[in-house]
Amino acid sequence: MVTRHRPPARELDPALVLRAYAMGVFPMADSRDAEAVYWVEPKLRGVLPLDGFHCARSLRKTILADRFHVTIDRDFAGILRLCAQAAADRPDTWINGTIEHAFLALHRQGHAHSIECWEGDQLAGGLYGLALGRAFFGESMVTRVRDASKVALAHLVARLKAGGFQLLDCQFITDHLASMGAVEIPRDDYVALLEAALGDSAGAGSGALSFPSPAGDLFALDAPGDDAGTVSGPLSRKVIAQLFGQTS
Repeated sequence: MVTRHRPPARELDPALVLRAYAMGVFPMADSRDAEAVYWVEPKLRGVLPLDGFHCARSLRKTILADRFHVTIDRDFAGILRLCAQAAADRPDTWINGTIEHAFLALHRQGHAHSIECWEGDQLAGGLYGLALGRAFFGESMVTRVRDASKVALAHLVARLKAGGFQLLDCQFITDHLASMGAVEIPRDDYVALLEAALGDSAGAGSGALSFPSPAGDLFALDAPGDDAGTVSGPLSRKVIAQLFGQTS
């Protein structure tokens, strides 16, 4: 069950979106073509404990084989658009034009990020979300080639662990996420985790957000001079192998 509050406007101010996430609230729409959005605050929140990520043997083999070329922030708009598209296994989505425009603006401001999996020059899948302080809010993930979204999530978890993040918010639980370690927790427990990950956000109620230093660093794994956040080949295998202690 969720709490919904419908705003009167059709445009979302990126600063308002940031303040909402800092309070544990996020926007959704009824469909891709919906004109309005509503604000959601689930009574049970999905989170993926970073030390509880479940990397199955089959996923480990896929990662070690370097089946996909994985990048970060190379094509944020492409991943967002792919997540918003209808597909056979997802005939409609909650990402309408208002949310899409807001997140494109947040990406330009350096708050929203994407992980892309490529086969050749084609997007095979990936995910996008919002980073604030030491929290990452996963918005949506998509796959057009088997295992692409799982590989993207594994790379995200590796980046969050290396970058000092404390919270990976999944919003809602799916069987797919649960199989990789995601759990549901009560709202009060989630708020406590969120406050710890954000620290003292003195401006959350009335102005620009401020977070303690150091904040999480999504790019901690990237060597100087890496091309557009590319982590692939031997480096990719070495980095993701750090998660293998959690495999089964």
